[in-house]
Amino acid sequence: MCRAVPVNELLERASQHSDKLHTLSTTLTQELDSHFPPIGRVIMPRPAMCHTSSLQTPVDKDQALQVSESDLMSLARSLLQAWSDPLVLLSSSASALPHPAQSTIFNKIQEMQQYSKSLKDGLDVLSSKMGSSAQAITSLPYRGGTNLGQDKITKLINFNFLLSCLRRDSHKIDSFLKVLRCRAAKMQPEMC
Repeated sequence: MCRAVPVNELLERASQHSDKLHTLSTTLTQELDSHFPPIGRVIMPRPAMCHTSSLQTPVDKDQALQVSESDLMSLARSLLQAWSDPLVLLSSSASALPHPAQSTIFNKIQEMQQYSKSLKDGLDVLSSKMGSSAQAITSLPYRGGTNLGQDKITKLINFNFLLSCLRRDSHKIDSFLKVLRCRAAKMQPEMC
């Protein structure tokens, strides 16, 4: 007998996937930082330059708690969708990244792509249970091209920048899904 999976269980699974995605992006950022040239920190673009920066999102938990469930789902899905192409670029660039841990980085990027795809599929199912406003996706196209640069320093800087943007956005996705999970479990807001 086939039974429908309750929304709170789907949110729990989605939250686990988003947590893993954020953990991987954080680990990768730290790995890159350990071998990042000092000049790279100076010339790396700021977070406001990320391709997803135009999306208006809550800046902290208190603001996220004020946003409707359907809007939080829409924001999470929009951010996740915006990383589809950049993750492909990170993956193709990681295979030739001038870094001592290149193969580890490549494998983790591959794992992130799998978690991202699985999470996207899960959020598609969840949003269909939440109504049309949860299914809305704001288009945030990546316009950074298909090449991270010609020289080693430029490649590392652009790779690190893109990864830092992914880390920031994966944290937002994870936070939004945790708020949704808390609401589905009917927890008090201060417990989220």
